[in-house]
Amino acid sequence: MAEASGQLPEGRGVRVGIDVGGTFTDFVLHDPVGGRLVFFKEPSTPDEPSRALLQGLHTLLTREGIAFDQVGALMHGTTIGLNAIIQRKGAKIGLIVSRGFRDILEIARCRMPSSFDLHADKETPLVPRERVLELNARLNSDGSLAAAPEAGEIAALGAQLRAMDLDAAALVTVNGYLDPAFEEGLAAQIAEVSGLEISAAAVIWPEIREYERSLVACLNAYIQPLMHRYFDGLIAGLSQMGVTAPVLVTASNGGSLSVASARARPVETVLSGPASGVMAAVRLAEAARAAGDLTGQGIVTFDMGGTSSDIAIAGGATPELATRTDIGGLPLVLPVVDVSAIGAGGGSVVWVDPHGLLKVGPQSAGAAPGPVCYGRGGTAPAVTDCYLTLGYIDPAGFLGGRMQLDAAAAEAALAQIGAKLGYEGSPRDVAARTAEGALAVTTAGMASALYKTLAERGLDPRGFALMPFGGAGPTHASRLAEETGIRHVIVPPAAGTFCAQGAAGADLRRDFVRSFRLDVTPALTAPLSAAFAALEGEAALWLDAENGTARPRRFERAADMRYHGQAYELRVRLDGDLSAEAARAAFEAEHKRIYGFADPEGRIAIGTIRLAAIGPADPLLLPKLTSGAEAAPKGHRPLWLGDRWHEAAVWRRAALAPGVRLSGPAVIEQDDTTTILLPGWTARVDEAGNLHLERLTDAA
Repeated sequence: MAEASGQLPEGRGVRVGIDVGGTFTDFVLHDPVGGRLVFFKEPSTPDEPSRALLQGLHTLLTREGIAFDQVGALMHGTTIGLNAIIQRKGAKIGLIVSRGFRDILEIARCRMPSSFDLHADKETPLVPRERVLELNARLNSDGSLAAAPEAGEIAALGAQLRAMDLDAAALVTVNGYLDPAFEEGLAAQIAEVSGLEISAAAVIWPEIREYERSLVACLNAYIQPLMHRYFDGLIAGLSQMGVTAPVLVTASNGGSLSVASARARPVETVLSGPASGVMAAVRLAEAARAAGDLTGQGIVTFDMGGTSSDIAIAGGATPELATRTDIGGLPLVLPVVDVSAIGAGGGSVVWVDPHGLLKVGPQSAGAAPGPVCYGRGGTAPAVTDCYLTLGYIDPAGFLGGRMQLDAAAAEAALAQIGAKLGYEGSPRDVAARTAEGALAVTTAGMASALYKTLAERGLDPRGFALMPFGGAGPTHASRLAEETGIRHVIVPPAAGTFCAQGAAGADLRRDFVRSFRLDVTPALTAPLSAAFAALEGEAALWLDAENGTARPRRFERAADMRYHGQAYELRVRLDGDLSAEAARAAFEAEHKRIYGFADPEGRIAIGTIRLAAIGPADPLLLPKLTSGAEAAPKGHRPLWLGDRWHEAAVWRRAALAPGVRLSGPAVIEQDDTTTILLPGWTARVDEAGNLHLERLTDAA
């Protein structure tokens, strides 16, 4: 197994993208020779995620007649680290800090979780105080040495760590970000005497702000043993299967890393799945713009899977990146594709609260037992049961017919909920009214979150197209679009496995950072150029190790900048010219875009410089549809829309040729998802196979 290198294949062999989700594990196989994409879904195995991955890969390759040694690369995202953080099921770790800073996690930022709730409990520190140890080590504010431990102190620290029976530990020193080599050397010494892996904060993320940097190191240590076990088991399983391809892991920034890099820095992978889907959506949108199928619009991605729904915004060729997000109530300051959770997923449970109000989520039925219709012992109806009861999905056609759904059980479970709400009528109609109400509650919550996310950026949803993916995204997209006033929905050809497709096409990428802290004056040009040159040298070494010296690469530069007196900084792209004049112009343009004004006389400070090192992957060769006669619907079935049943045509998406136009109400089925076309909407197919839903009226 080629673990050490993440080198991408140069057009040789098939590439498999994998997204390990909560309900299903998705696969996309790219065959550059045959010029095809193959999509596949396998039920997840939460108790051992690699088992579903190995089973699904074996089934997919066998079904397609592809020898295991023909796989050129495996590229996959996983939620193992994220789930461990959210559920607080990570490793037993310790933290080593500079003397006098033992309470860094306890104090945090001295903020209440809820400003208006005096009884709210603050977040429990990731490392309890009894496992935080002090070391006589720190730097001055200029990076010079302030204190260094003696050999005896290191040995005593190692004994303390061994006595705690830890799985791993993190290290952070005051001002350590100014000289990462200082912490790196200490970490090596401590690892030698303790036998533990030590995550040094300044090595992982050398940026100012001690608390946030400490958390990055702690989170890395917290999930590292778990991720090591997962990678070891995965690689052993692949070797037994006969797959010798390099394995790459998608990262939170939308790129990918070799297993070696992911083992050393697993914290960079915690949001990998959602990021992969957003990157695939951006590429699809660019192709649609070039073909004239998307004009003058940004996109809002809508990823609705089994447990949650997420959105991201892209106004152009790149999605928005955030330099801070929250994971399980803890701040994470690594660059991530800016994805916001906005609501329920297909497994979210429908229930009635003590006041008689209909609620959806946040509880999820997950993959086991799953919704009632899965027939695996679930008794609480979920959103998927609502889709089935309303006629949106075919119980005999789920996963291309590989999984039969129990429509009667779903209807009975929803009818029981309806009885609690006081609904009357036939069990079928009571179940349908309950399901319709549950979807209305779900959609209203999603729309509220979407409005808020766009309003924070001063954006109007009517200026965007909605791009749904995930197993439930296309099923729910028209409802969300109607609720928010969006008039254009673009459904990718294989929307249900879109995150796996994003993984298959992911570039190698890693972000590098340095705190800089200089004013923008004429004297800035030389130090700024030197600082970026140093970062580019470090990034080039990483790309050489991951991708080989002969492969193409590019660097993207940015800086966090603010006017003096401002509390927050703006991330500003610095392409080409690194002069002080160019930096000021770039900042003023971004400040005017965000806030509506710029101050030509204002003093500007740079706090942090950032560099993205990118090794472009070979592009996926997406097949084009051939023209042909308009297909006939495969049949009709009733859909409950509003307050009554409607007769709707049912179409097979694979039979729709470019140029075909359909009118709602209609159902468009494919193996990995189902698209619902509401009354007042039309659908057309473009040459790339994308389905464009367009709203003709203001009300269904």
